[in-house]
Amino acid sequence: MATAQDTAAVQEELDDDVHDRRLNAAGEIVVSAVGVTQLDVLAGTSVVEGVELQRNLAGQVGDVLEKLPGVSATSFSPGASRPVLRGFSGERVKVLVDGIGAIDVSNTSADHAVTIDPLTAERIEVLRGPAVMLYGSQAIGGAVNVIDKRIPQRRVNEPIHIDALVSANTAANLYEAGGSIDVPVGDSVVFHVNGSYRNTDDVSIPGFVVADDLRADLLQDAAAEEAEGEIEEAEELREAALQKGTLPNSATETWSADVGAAFFKGDSSLGIALGVYDTSYGVPGRPGAGHHHGEEEGAGEAGAAEEEEGDVPVSIDMRQYRADLRGSLDMGDGLFSELRTRAGFSDYTHTEFEGDEVGTVFDVTGVEARAELVQNTRGTWKGTIGAQYYFRDFRAEGAEAYVPDNDTDQFAVFALQEVGLGPFQLEGAGRYETTNVRSQIVGVDRNFDAVSGALSLAYETENGLRFGITGSRAERAPSAEELFSNGPHIATQAFEIGDTQLSTEKAWGAEAFVRGRIGQASVNIAVFQNWFDDYIYLSATGAEEDDLPVFQYLQSDARYFGVEGELSYPIIDSGPFSLIADLRGDYIRAELSDGTPLPRIPPLSLLGALEAQTDRFDIRGEVQWYDKQDRLAPFETATDSFALVNASIAWRPFGEQNRITVLLQADNIFDTDGRRHASFTKDFVPLTGRNFKLSVRASL
Repeated sequence: MATAQDTAAVQEELDDDVHDRRLNAAGEIVVSAVGVTQLDVLAGTSVVEGVELQRNLAGQVGDVLEKLPGVSATSFSPGASRPVLRGFSGERVKVLVDGIGAIDVSNTSADHAVTIDPLTAERIEVLRGPAVMLYGSQAIGGAVNVIDKRIPQRRVNEPIHIDALVSANTAANLYEAGGSIDVPVGDSVVFHVNGSYRNTDDVSIPGFVVADDLRADLLQDAAAEEAEGEIEEAEELREAALQKGTLPNSATETWSADVGAAFFKGDSSLGIALGVYDTSYGVPGRPGAGHHHGEEEGAGEAGAAEEEEGDVPVSIDMRQYRADLRGSLDMGDGLFSELRTRAGFSDYTHTEFEGDEVGTVFDVTGVEARAELVQNTRGTWKGTIGAQYYFRDFRAEGAEAYVPDNDTDQFAVFALQEVGLGPFQLEGAGRYETTNVRSQIVGVDRNFDAVSGALSLAYETENGLRFGITGSRAERAPSAEELFSNGPHIATQAFEIGDTQLSTEKAWGAEAFVRGRIGQASVNIAVFQNWFDDYIYLSATGAEEDDLPVFQYLQSDARYFGVEGELSYPIIDSGPFSLIADLRGDYIRAELSDGTPLPRIPPLSLLGALEAQTDRFDIRGEVQWYDKQDRLAPFETATDSFALVNASIAWRPFGEQNRITVLLQADNIFDTDGRRHASFTKDFVPLTGRNFKLSVRASL
């Protein structure tokens, strides 16, 4: 079935055919996240690939995954959207490229894009729960692992292998193309090259740009300006309030390129890759932000200049140069079967423009490396141990350099172990991490030690249905942004102030789950709770600075509760024809210990779909429903409920044996106005309107 499924059991080795894989009789899918190939209870992994990846493809990885249970997106703009997992975002969600961090500044602010191109992804894995401590204890919410082929991971048994995808849509006048070529040289070496290009215009939207409450405020301000004789000001405010049909300053242009090679000898391999990711995109501004009614009198030329600056469109040009290394050393039949190494280096720069003028420049140089020893299976005991190092040199210069220059060093050791006890399975994970965060400008040098661990017990029936419970303790060091921020942050419409005295954030967690098959149905349901000590969050102070509300990083106890799940049932399964029903949903409640709701928590959401499958056609119709969110943090605005209706037809003109898929889809068929509550910009960046898309994917 071409849909994301949580793992019930996981095969040991990758299947050479990674396109359009369907669940086999045991419900197994392949997961490649290093260290969790067998340890699926802790992983709680979902995989998006094949025709589902083609159907949900978008310019940013957050938008690709938003249909999965427990997943939303920041949706700051079409050019910048990061995943939100179980209500967590930013520092609490790690975004990886084949097990190594993106090494960008997308965690610093919601208006910063993730430097990963979904167009060249082979598949995307979402890791929930305690297993993410393999990749960083700060990723309490989870991790997203994007797998591409920049470093070939297997031999090519043909003279040349080509993967390609092209698509176009109507809502943004999108046209995009991506492709890769793998060429073997003898039996030992594989060369790889890939590239992509994506271009969109301003996005079509169903109705007004601004939400109802903001529109009412703008019209009220316009009336007040008009009463004072400021006719031009009043007209500008009315124009901003009544703008509809198109989201201004939302166009994007992105390209990427990678070259790589891998050497294979026996069961060992070593590969390297060099790549570049380049994107330019508009940052939609808050309508009316340049107008300050009641403050103009006496402001003189300075006030006029401020208003003029507020109307200047903001855009971002971003480029990352990256080098990657991946190794696998066969160690035979001793205690360890394999040594896996992975390393990445990033040279990242992005420039924020105010009109044609340079506003702020961010420069990041970073290195991340990890090594893992995979144990040979001894009876029912297996596992992995490893170490990880991370360094980031952060520099910012300009009007919005609200975070001073800083450096972060981090070193960690971790282990993951599993033992079978008849029908029971016991799994444990642990991580120790030491972090140094320093800023010479601020004159602060902080060191943090964090210890995290998890223990899981599962019971598996004879029919493969698994019941389990997991307990965990996770700890993370505060980030440089949380420690050192001190200045206007236009993207979040806040003046942010850090706290250099923050301590580590600690969370106890419990999760109960059921995964596997009940008869012909495939189920995956999880209920989880997190109790935080010293939870780090931004709190409004009630003050104003630079015409922005002041928010300060504070610490308090907090709790998260959530339910997520999916059910897939074959209504008809007659060999050449299947009719499958899918149901997915999630609910999250998050608040401080005094009951104050936390901001930008996604509301209850449900997805229902019917999919008819034959050898040559898959026809799918689905409805996504999002409840209203009126449990609000101080100064937060509510979002209304809405439903999106989507349909698609996937055609394989030469059958499943020939890997060509033509996909025609219609999204948001009824042109519904929707706003994602997890977004900082939801009041003036609605979701895309009715959209028709045609794409062709080939693997030859």
